[in-house]
Amino acid sequence: MGTQSFQHFYRSATAAVPHHLLLLHGTGGDENDMVPLADLIAPGAALISPRGQVSENGAPRFFRRLAQGVLDVEDWRERSEGLADFVASVSTEHGISPNALFAVGYSNGANIAQGLLLLRPDVLGGAVLFRSMFITDDVPMKDLAGRPVLLLGGIHDPITPPNDLPRIAEQLQQRGAHVTVKTVQASHGLIREDIIIAQRWLAERAGSGDVKGER
Repeated sequence: MGTQSFQHFYRSATAAVPHHLLLLHGTGGDENDMVPLADLIAPGAALISPRGQVSENGAPRFFRRLAQGVLDVEDWRERSEGLADFVASVSTEHGISPNALFAVGYSNGANIAQGLLLLRPDVLGGAVLFRSMFITDDVPMKDLAGRPVLLLGGIHDPITPPNDLPRIAEQLQQRGAHVTVKTVQASHGLIREDIIIAQRWLAERAGSGDVKGER
């Protein structure tokens, strides 16, 4: 699968940074939506930002859902594999070590990022997941080998069930990930505190040796 398989935005690194970002938008977003967020939380990082290939009444998504809060798990599996192939191809083309690539996903994008972590961990070094949902227990036990993951939930989120964050954390920890769970006084949308927490967390990973691979 080539780099043209997803319509996407790519920007080379503008500074010597320890990690680069794979940006995964929410429902109705596109390849440009997450760029301003990336510039706040990881200035200078290289950016890979694909557009989801599923259309829900004209709104791009990374995989189908049957209703709000009811995910099409088989489509999630298939499209996670396709996205992983794309990410691997782009990373190779631009000389980005998978160990230095962190997914930053919001909502539907955070859910497909879980697909990469659980099904194809070889393409990522870690992840920041905003407002992610628990997908399924029926996933292989692949080794996440100390990969750092930040889960950020909104206490007043009407879309994500309150038990989902601890379930996601447990699932990732069982596979060896180093998981940090944070909640903010927010609904499903992001607030300034989300950005501050993510920026600090990424900066700490850069300084702690938690980032796998080249620095």
